[in-house]
Amino acid sequence: MKCDGIPSGCAISGLMSEEGRRIDGSVIIRSIANMHDRSNGLGGGFAAYGIYPKRKHQYAFHMMFDNIEAKEATDEFFKDVFNVDKDERIPTHRENGIRNPPILWRYFIEVPENKLEFITERDYAMKIVMQINSEIDGAFVASSGKNMGAFKGVGYPEDIGKFYKLEEYSAYIWTSHGRFPTNTPGWWGGAHPFTLLDWSVVHNGEISSYGINKRYLEMFGYKLELRTDTEVIAYLFDLLVRRHKLP
Repeated sequence: MKCDGIPSGCAISGLMSEEGRRIDGSVIIRSIANMHDRSNGLGGGFAAYGIYPKRKHQYAFHMMFDNIEAKEATDEFFKDVFNVDKDERIPTHRENGIRNPPILWRYFIEVPENKLEFITERDYAMKIVMQINSEIDGAFVASSGKNMGAFKGVGYPEDIGKFYKLEEYSAYIWTSHGRFPTNTPGWWGGAHPFTLLDWSVVHNGEISSYGINKRYLEMFGYKLELRTDTEVIAYLFDLLVRRHKLP
């Protein structure tokens, strides 16, 4: 039987300034909108690098909370593990087609020196991300890098970009993704990009070795909660490049 379509043909777009010039988000929104028909409205998202130049030495945790109890639990948890310099609601505005968003909050964070006696700063931050995603019910870390952030949700990517007011941000690297889910449902945390620390991944297609890669990563303390191969890819980059220092 003839196949007239690609079952996992998601939309992907990206741009990078070789001079490090920061470009506002309207450009990447227009770019990904050209591939509207390659997604189905069940997930869209963006990663942006260089958006917090005045706080570039702090971790920017973009958080999603299902309810206020999850936010309050995370606030209490952060008091014990980080120095929170600032936290605030992530700016949004109502956009046609974007419904039932979670509580979207960001925290600008530093790691206390007394937490680093036996662990590196980035390993410590990575472990905190794993702990939040696996232990605080209703809380999800959308991104956790420095001077970068992920903005994602359920909707077409161009609508998600306008929902997050990305035209008000400027970045020297932008990536974007329009999802066409094949194995997992459409939900806010399941949209691309998937991130860890400064890594972010947008992915078109399917990797059949999810199970063995998941078990391998778990040997090194990674906790995979989202059951998607794109999460595996992001964590593998962190393990192989940052921790194992492969070129």
